[in-house]
Amino acid sequence: MTAQISWPNLPAAQQPEWPDSAALEYAQQRLRSMPPLVFAGECDTLTDRLADVAAGKAFVLMGGDCAETFVANTADSIKARLQTVLQMAVVLTYGASLPVVKVGRMAGQYFKPRSKPTEVRDGVELPSYKGDGINEIEFEADARRVNAARLVEAYHASCSTLNLVRAFTQGGFADLRMVHSWNQSFVGSSPVGQHYEKVASDIDRALAFMSACGRDPDEFRRTEFFAAHEALVLDYERPLTRIDSRTGKPYSVSGHFLWIGERTRQMDGAHIDFAATIHNPIGVKLGPTTTPELAVELANKLNPHKIPGRLTFITRMGHGQIRTVLPAIVQAIEESGHPVVWCCDPMHGNTKETSNGYKTRSYDEVIDEVFGFFEVHRSLGTHPGGLHIELTGDDVTECIGGVSGLSELDLEDRYETACDPRLNREQSVELAFHVADMLLKR
Repeated sequence: MTAQISWPNLPAAQQPEWPDSAALEYAQQRLRSMPPLVFAGECDTLTDRLADVAAGKAFVLMGGDCAETFVANTADSIKARLQTVLQMAVVLTYGASLPVVKVGRMAGQYFKPRSKPTEVRDGVELPSYKGDGINEIEFEADARRVNAARLVEAYHASCSTLNLVRAFTQGGFADLRMVHSWNQSFVGSSPVGQHYEKVASDIDRALAFMSACGRDPDEFRRTEFFAAHEALVLDYERPLTRIDSRTGKPYSVSGHFLWIGERTRQMDGAHIDFAATIHNPIGVKLGPTTTPELAVELANKLNPHKIPGRLTFITRMGHGQIRTVLPAIVQAIEESGHPVVWCCDPMHGNTKETSNGYKTRSYDEVIDEVFGFFEVHRSLGTHPGGLHIELTGDDVTECIGGVSGLSELDLEDRYETACDPRLNREQSVELAFHVADMLLKR
């Protein structure tokens, strides 16, 4: 059903200043008339899967681009990102003997919050790039002009991505018998690739054994894969919120899982109100300034009925603060009785600028935050439920470190991100091996 919801007039941070109100209204009318990108039943299925994570019976892996771009919305790019998440999931499932819920940061990550509204280069000041759904990345006046028509373009790009992801995950590409072919391009030259190849060989032998015993489950041929993005621009999200004909409840049909970012989680703001209204599974980013009291207040607001799988807290503390800030927050939530999924984002708290002007992240600091996340949960007897990673399937040079030993001097070789630095495929799979080991010790 496309019935409109009456939204309260609340302050909303990080929203574009649209220069043409008529163009915005036209774009929103178009979005209201569009078919859903996802369905309420799929969102409910993800809530059920995340309920298993909250209960300590599964692990959730969220991975994908920092900022999707229209130009990179190609079959090869989507396939490479999907393949990397699938490779990480195979490593985690096999290494930790734990089901992995696979969620992609894709099909909607076209909007980005920014610390400053404008950018200055060589004395020229222009609006900051806020994602392809709002303006263009080129530092040029026309490109940086906010354009409401791009909201509709973001919808169509997301639709294309979801169509391709569904084809890949249900049409044979995600078949476990494909684990070797996912790896061919980097197995020979990469220690991580060689380690992965051994896992793939072990899986092959296990599958051959099951086949010999007359077992060939359909689950091995396809996989569930869900789409997630930050619910940032409410002029995009609200027109894509629909009343489900089955339940009579509102769902966002822009993605299966939506999260509210660190910059927009004001308790009296429009973003938290939006998240509280929809019945999708939702997440909230928690940075180092989060207090235990605020975390409990967020849980009470967003999941008052304490539905398992409904609420995920995505912690992004930074490797230097995770061990000191997180324990009190986890303890307060445990005492409140909320069945929260705890997920670690080790990327956003560990961003820095190098001497040669590149924004980067250290792999060592990323992995140290993950270690700290697991240490905190191990000490409290709670479940470290997931990982939230900015990654790409390409061999970019954006984050330093890892087994390949990328340095600051290597950054200029393939620095391709539209916003924040991402782990490349080798670094991502390497991280999955470390996390699998930690899950065995939890």
